[in-house]
This record gives sequence, structure tokens and C-alpha cells, in this order.
Amino acid sequence: MGDHDRAFLYQSVSGKIAGLIDQGVLRPGDRVPSVRRISAQEGVSVSTTLQAYTLLESRGYIEARPQSGFYVRARQAAQPPEPRVSPLVRQATRVGINNLMSRIMQAASDPTVVPLGAACPSPELLPIRKVNRILAGLVRGASNAMNGYAFLPGNRELQRQVARRSLDWGGRLAPEDVTITSGATEALHLCLSAVTKPGDVVAVESPAFFGILLQLEALGLKAVEIPCHPQHGLRLDVLADAIRKQGVRACIASPNFSNPLGSCMSEDAKQELVAMLARRAIPLIEDDLYGDLQFDGQRPKAAKAFDREGLVLVCSSFSKVVAPGYRVGWVAAGRFQARVQTLKLTSTLVTPSLLQMAIAKYLEGGSYERYLRRIRAAFKLQTEQMTAAVIDHFPPGTRVGRPTGGFVLWVELPQGIDSLELMDRALAEGISISPGPMFSPRQRYRNYIRLNCGYPWSPRFDQAIRTLGRLM
Repeated sequence: MGDHDRAFLYQSVSGKIAGLIDQGVLRPGDRVPSVRRISAQEGVSVSTTLQAYTLLESRGYIEARPQSGFYVRARQAAQPPEPRVSPLVRQATRVGINNLMSRIMQAASDPTVVPLGAACPSPELLPIRKVNRILAGLVRGASNAMNGYAFLPGNRELQRQVARRSLDWGGRLAPEDVTITSGATEALHLCLSAVTKPGDVVAVESPAFFGILLQLEALGLKAVEIPCHPQHGLRLDVLADAIRKQGVRACIASPNFSNPLGSCMSEDAKQELVAMLARRAIPLIEDDLYGDLQFDGQRPKAAKAFDREGLVLVCSSFSKVVAPGYRVGWVAAGRFQARVQTLKLTSTLVTPSLLQMAIAKYLEGGSYERYLRRIRAAFKLQTEQMTAAVIDHFPPGTRVGRPTGGFVLWVELPQGIDSLELMDRALAEGISISPGPMFSPRQRYRNYIRLNCGYPWSPRFDQAIRTLGRLM
């Protein structure tokens, strides 16, 4: 067989598969028939089919998943425009979202509701069984140390594991730099309490994670909203202006895969952010909760990697990637470490010893990196599937975010659709969503919603998106 004939064969095979995808027979997330199956059906060699699949992969139709095969991927060309950059708000304001937050959390605890609201990964994706087995083994050991207090700054082995992993994001932490906390929520609360006092102005992303806004509300702090680009994060020019005119005392941000945008700042932008704040000795509280969950390529650096003055307090947790119920987080607070530890002593005193030991032993085992590769691929796929369903079923004029990590999707709905009213109607249909006003101190973003992509795609989720489209 000549080269021309072989080229015709693999192009013919790729054309047939592409046709099935274009017609919707094979949808984003579907597994493409195996190489051997197609070879047998089409009467061609395995190498010819592999050429066809390589061509489809280069054109963005499919993607390979290690030890699993080829899957249909969402095609970027089909995506609608991204959500618009948030408008400027010149004045700082008190925060008032507590009542709205309570309603969302009640819905999140109902197992009969389709969980598109709270940003929670599916338990079936997490290594919970393995961590629980480790915990059970520790309990059977029943040493006195396991039942004692893990006094500050925390379990030494867990500190060491966090410090070791800091090399992945450009950090050079020593174990003693790390304080173990009860989740990232406590870490953020301790940091805000350490660097501010009631009435101070804090610069926040807009839109911002509502958990951060609740912290500001509880501590009596004012927020000045800094607009964010849906892909590139904080607008540093606006932040610089706010620092000059608003008396900003601290900044809190998620440079890597912010919630709800999924944006990721470039290394140059992170470096500029840290330097800008350092010139005024303004602390940066960095929420790096989703930093390990990039879809492709290397793990991005944290802003803390560029800190030379000890002014960056980086916080994270194992809740989103290992075991949500364990509530084990950490903070590296730089020059504010002593103050953070004093505040920890006066609040929760310590984080439960056994849970710290279980997480440390899991990280020590060496399977965490393999697991991360698997869950990153899962979250990427699920986000693509959610995006495709939104494009199919939401009304014309909808704008959809293009996150590069994490597992949430920010959606701008056409003007005139009220996300608070949509939330009430969706709950009546057994579906939870997070309405846009939750992500703003002034409860803006009335025609925006955030969707959780943390669960494997299923007919239940597809029907929920269809229902939301109908309700709109």
C-alpha cells in the first residue's frame, strides 16, 4: 500500500469519528471506541487508527487519558464569550451577605438536591477510603501521642510534608514556618485577625469567594472591590489606585484559580502584586486552596514564592483534594507567624492530632502525586462537560468562564435574569446554585451564577442544566 493510500485511510477514519462528534452522537466526556475496536470495524491496522486518533487530538476533538483511552473533549471554538470584567466600585463598604449564605448552606446539606451550588468535590473522586484506612490503623496503634494535644504549630511530620510540597509552587518553607489549622477557613480568619482591626479597609477580588466576605463581615472590616479579568485575575492598576486613595490595610486574593472565576495570574503579575504591596508594607493574604488543581502543565507558582519581606501569608487546606471532613489546613504567615499562633491558642487551641497524623501519613506514602494527576484530569473533563451543557441549554447571550484549574464555573446570564429568583425556582425543582450576589460585598452580579463541577457528569446533572435553562 502506498503512502497516499495510507493517508487516505487514517483521514477517512478520523473523518468518521469527527462526524459522530459534530453530530452529537459522541458528546464531550464520552469515551471514544478503543483503537482495536475501530481497527476491527474499519478493517485497518492499529497504526492507521492511532494516526487517525493523533490527528483528531491535534484538532481538539479528543484527548488521551493515561491508562484509560481517548475521550471527546469540549471544543474551545464552540464556546461563547467570557463573562465581562467586573465594573469599578470606588468606595469601600461594609459586607452583608450572611443571610444569603445561610440559605445556600441549608440547600447544600440536603442529599436530595442536585449539588450545583456549594463548591464540593464528589466523595467518589477523593482518596477518602485510603485516608480512613490510615486513620483506622493509627487508632489501633493507640499510642499516647495519638490521643494527646498536637500543640502549636502542629504535627511535625505534617509540617514537614507541607514544607516539602512548597517546592512545587516555588516556595522554600521550613517545617517550622508552617502552622496547622482547622481548614483554610480558620487559616484565613487567623490571618485577617492578625493584620487588621475592626473598621480597616481590605482589598478583595471582585467577584470574591463568599467565605472570605463572611470573614470580613464577622470581623467588622470594610471591603474595596478590585475588578478581575476572567482569565488573568486582579487588575493591578485598580488595586494601585485603591491603595493610594482608600487607605487599604491588607489585601486578600487567590492568584491561582480564584473562586468563582477560575482565573490564574501570570508569574509576572504575581511578582508585581507582591512588590506593589511590599512598597507600602501591606500584607497579602494568599488563598491558595486550588493551587494544586491546574488542568494542564506544571503547577503554577504561588505569590508567596516572590515574597522577600515576610508580608505574604499563604493559606491552604486538604479539604478540596483529600478529605473535606477532616478539616486540616495550614498557613505560612511570614513575619506574622507569632501573632497567628497566639490567636490560634485563644480560639481552637489545636487541630485534632489523629487527623493531622492521618493526612501526614497519606502524603508521606508517595501516591499523592499520582492521585493529583487523576483528579486534575477528572475536574478538567467535568468542567468541559458542564460548559458544553450550559452552551446547549442556556439562553442566547449567556457568557461562560474558561477556568484553567479548580472545579467551579462562573456564568454570566443575559440581562433581566435575576439569579436570586432563579435560585428559589431551582430549589423548588431540587437543584442548588450559587447566585452572583453572594460573591460581592454590595451583592452585585444579579445576573451571574456559579456552578459546581466537582461531580462526574451524569444524566442527573444534564437534566439539572436543562431545567435551569427552562427556568430562565
